[in-house]
Amino acid sequence: MSIRRSILSVPGHMEKMHEKARASQADVIMLDMEDSVPVDNKIQARETIIQSLSRTVWNGKTLTVRINGLDTPFGYRDLLEVAEAAGQKLNAVVIPKVHTAGEIHFVSRMLDGIAMNSGSDHVIGIEATIESAEGLEHVREIAAASPRMISLVFGIADFSASIGARLVSISGHGENEADIYPGHRWHYAMSRIVTAAKARGLLAIDSPYGNFRDREGLSRSAVMTCSLGFDGKWAIHPDQIELINAVFSPSPADIDRAGKVLDAYRQAQKEGRGAVAVDGRMIDSATVRMARQMWEQAQKLGLVTGHSSGL
Repeated sequence: MSIRRSILSVPGHMEKMHEKARASQADVIMLDMEDSVPVDNKIQARETIIQSLSRTVWNGKTLTVRINGLDTPFGYRDLLEVAEAAGQKLNAVVIPKVHTAGEIHFVSRMLDGIAMNSGSDHVIGIEATIESAEGLEHVREIAAASPRMISLVFGIADFSASIGARLVSISGHGENEADIYPGHRWHYAMSRIVTAAKARGLLAIDSPYGNFRDREGLSRSAVMTCSLGFDGKWAIHPDQIELINAVFSPSPADIDRAGKVLDAYRQAQKEGRGAVAVDGRMIDSATVRMARQMWEQAQKLGLVTGHSSGL
């Protein structure tokens, strides 16, 4: 599964922004047909995305598209037309406002049929956005609904509206949270999404931070999200990408710590010892698993070469 630290959302109808996105350092480019596209431009966005996917050289970028909701007159046409015309370029389709597993079943079966019709063995994954009380209630079933599932994504703004939460910023995307709640008011929802995702081998992705000029706020949001077990975060502006990538990448200190743990574990195994200590602290198998995960991520990102002797 490809790295998904940063996912840059790009309005589908604005072709000039597609080229800028291609040149960015985002891990994933998500061409959007939903919230960033006015109703009058929905069909144009779909056509522009097909052209862009087909003609642009994307330099190995992971590419996804967000279709419109399946409860709209646009969603099924987005899925059918884009997957048929340019599905070979797509890593995944992002489904907004997923309430039940039935919506994932529908998308998965549609993609199966499109693949059979074209004779293609290319597999298009599915990413489900959880942004309602109903979606959170059914998140376990949604996560397990199809082998095409890649990730669960938290949609903070629509989720807030779904449960009647207070609007505390212009964008509704994660700003000024500390002003209204003495803690983290989305901890339960986000932890439940992470648990459902990781129990089924999926990635967990956080929603964007609305104020793209507020680097301090973005950093706080990303660090907290990463600490909960999320693998990455959406971005709405290229200026957010560098910071998001840094937060969701192992730091030199992280890599050094993981290497020490793995080396100590290897040495203990070699000597037949069950107890392992690093810097005066005892470690167990769970610590080793976390260290191994950290080291493997660093390898994928090219931050270390070769294998730790503890692997």
